[in-house]
Amino acid sequence: MRTLYSNRAFLRIILVPFPKFPAEDPSVEVSSCKGGVGKSTIATNLAVSLSLLPQRLRVGILDLDVFGPSIPTLMGLKNVEEPDGALIPITNHSIPTMSMAYLLSSASHSSSSPSTNPDSEPPTNEDTPVVWRGLMVQKAVQQLLFQTDWSAGVSQGASSGLDILVVDLPPGTGDIPLSVGQLVDVDSTIIITTPDVLSLSDVRRGVSMFRKLEIPLTGLVINNGYFICPNCTERHYLFGGNPNDSENMFTKGVKAMGMDGDRIIGELPLVVDVGRGGEKGIPYALSGRGVGDNDPGKVWLAAMTSVAERIWGEIQFNTN
Repeated sequence: MRTLYSNRAFLRIILVPFPKFPAEDPSVEVSSCKGGVGKSTIATNLAVSLSLLPQRLRVGILDLDVFGPSIPTLMGLKNVEEPDGALIPITNHSIPTMSMAYLLSSASHSSSSPSTNPDSEPPTNEDTPVVWRGLMVQKAVQQLLFQTDWSAGVSQGASSGLDILVVDLPPGTGDIPLSVGQLVDVDSTIIITTPDVLSLSDVRRGVSMFRKLEIPLTGLVINNGYFICPNCTERHYLFGGNPNDSENMFTKGVKAMGMDGDRIIGELPLVVDVGRGGEKGIPYALSGRGVGDNDPGKVWLAAMTSVAERIWGEIQFNTN
């Protein structure tokens, strides 16, 4: 006989507390709850910004977006493979990274049959899909979490590995964010959103999940929050979300979730070169360092640095 559960009853079942493993390194989860809001771009730039703080932190990036890994492209490591499938981080821009994408290409070479077309190109990790059911995904997440040798990716002689690990979660509230929340003690979580009501409805579900799992939620980062006119430097809120407009639906929604005020830890302007930097594999936190004082990119960099400082300060406060 099959038993049907209501959504509420199902949530009670899957959110049963599990004993958690203490994380080897302090970590911050970067979540979005909705795809296409710039989560992975912010994750890479957050990692770089953390590494550039005066403390000169040892930072790594763990890409847990198993079905759509983009960290390798954003970090200039496109089509790079792990040697012999080992879980050893691959480093660029002084940031060690681990991603399922590094393991996909070698797996496709070993599992695919030889092509009869002499002009065909060998498959790359961008061509190889991850077609897995839930249990296989959870197993992969556990291996990436617990078996990656971060000490091998750190060149500063620290036996403990990293000062902080940036974890890029997949969008939504599915198996992977749930597994991470149940498996390890997370030190900080930020949710990336764009300033529109459609994204906010997904953020609401994400906030609810993190609270149910008792995962520390540092706050929201609003991406593409406004456009800065290059001539007059005035801010234009193209997509809504003006924090000074109390009647704005986005502002009302954020306040209703209790995520307003200082829970908005960053509001990033729309800067075209941020996306271009990601396409070239150079995070804007590096490539934009030379922009002029009146360039909108200067505001973006300052906001990103402020987010990094807020996260590191909160982790230090919670762990001391």
